Amino acid sequence: MLYNFGSINLDHVYRVPHLVRPGETLASHEHRVGLGGKGANQSLALARAGGEVCHWGQINGQDGWVRDMLADAGVGVSGVTDVEGPTGHAIIQVDDAAENAILLFPGANHGFRRADLAALIDAAVPGDWLLIQNETSALDDAIVLAHQAGMRIAFNPAPMSDAVLELPLEHCDLLFVNHGEAAWLAGLDQAADAPALLDALAQRLPETQTVLTLGADGAWFQHGETRHFQPAQRVKAVDTTAAGDTFIGYYLAALQDGAQAPACLVLATAAAAIGVQRQGAAASIPNRAEVDASLAG
Repeated sequence: MLYNFGSINLDHVYRVPHLVRPGETLASHEHRVGLGGKGANQSLALARAGGEVCHWGQINGQDGWVRDMLADAGVGVSGVTDVEGPTGHAIIQVDDAAENAILLFPGANHGFRRADLAALIDAAVPGDWLLIQNETSALDDAIVLAHQAGMRIAFNPAPMSDAVLELPLEHCDLLFVNHGEAAWLAGLDQAADAPALLDALAQRLPETQTVLTLGADGAWFQHGETRHFQPAQRVKAVDTTAAGDTFIGYYLAALQDGAQAPACLVLATAAAAIGVQRQGAAASIPNRAEVDASLAG
């Protein structure tokens, strides 16, 4: 089983001609509200890919439609609890070049305590996976408790911050990072190329498998002396929101099926390529039949 201790957000998405500049007031030509949050997106991607996932998260009781949407997609929701505070939300700008800028309010995502996680982890068995991102509280407790329970840990440190550098990352079995996150974690300049980033991450976390995602420039897998590169599919991007989450969910679903890293990368990049051709976060995540058809074609 894979448990996803992850954020749940209400996404307010605004389509704009360009990302708002400091001091500027800009009219949006479209607005919609949907389900988001890296945690929820990754759980949806896992479920739509055919994976088995149970989500751990918190929402305000008035937002029960969020739990229903996850359940309808096949996500286990016994670990999604109601709290009195507001559900987390995000203000997302998407410009005409498909770039995005996101403002997060954590809300209930930052209401977790060590005791909450201890109770959830008690339900897991050694060998189960715990997936985490950097949008919830108590990450240090989550990593330590999961490691003590014999769980395997997959970490996507997004959005990246200096606090991530203080976490016991040596307990992580699998790390998903984009170029900027990898450079920050490795202590390198943002101009560093992929081989340099992979070298530095291997030195810092020699036992951890690393997946480095580079958007249109493809993705890398690294573990020890093994490296594998997967080119990205060439598509016209409309909205890159949740592309990374789609990639991670599909990668982990393939891993659950027993696939090796190269096959996981093929499936994940194909899913992400479909997602960036659609608007929205959760709404952009394809189902497995669509991805299989794309690969077959």
